[in-house]
Amino acid sequence: MIKVIVTGAAGRMGQRIIALASGEKDLKVVGEVDIGDSLEAIISRGDVLIDFSSTEATIPNLKVAARVKKAVVIGTTGHTAEQKKGIEKIASEIPIVVAPNMSLGVNVMWKILEEAARALGEAYPVTVREVHHVHKKDKPSGTALEIVRVLSKALGVPAEKIPVESIREGEVVGDHTIVFRGSEEVLEITHRAFSRDTFALGALRAARWIKGKPNGFYTMADVLG
Repeated sequence: MIKVIVTGAAGRMGQRIIALASGEKDLKVVGEVDIGDSLEAIISRGDVLIDFSSTEATIPNLKVAARVKKAVVIGTTGHTAEQKKGIEKIASEIPIVVAPNMSLGVNVMWKILEEAARALGEAYPVTVREVHHVHKKDKPSGTALEIVRVLSKALGVPAEKIPVESIREGEVVGDHTIVFRGSEEVLEITHRAFSRDTFALGALRAARWIKGKPNGFYTMADVLG
């Protein structure tokens, strides 16, 4: 049995993680933390901390986990470059999985995009379009930024050269479309999430995987093998 503590428990993702974990035989949520709650008071109960809190809360949560050597899965997005460095530093003390998107489909898409970009090259200018619900704070999304990073590396061009359109409307869970536009044809690759459960299930999969791993910084690519 893997004992899980969820930070950001009152949020949409936190609620889905808690609900889905209740149906899993090998997982048990032993702590739910949100604004005003003390993570330090309950951290010793769990094996893995799943963090879907806020960019401001992630580092303090990691420091609490590091003091008692608990593994962490981070699904919170929108961290600054300085915050990312702080996460990587703490990963020398505990095992941490960080993923801008924990969906299996999205992680497969990144591999497909890498191959497509290398094959098509600069003859097919690429653009990225992402749509999310109006409550999403970070813009562009963490997924879109990772798409740009993958494309930038594969094409050998600066990330700033890849246009990104970010739209916030309604209750859209998350749509990402990448368009390679040639002179005679267009290739579009789209990922569309129908519910937050795809991300929650990915987080639970990461929690299973990270328990017992050596200290270090891991991604969903490591989780998925």
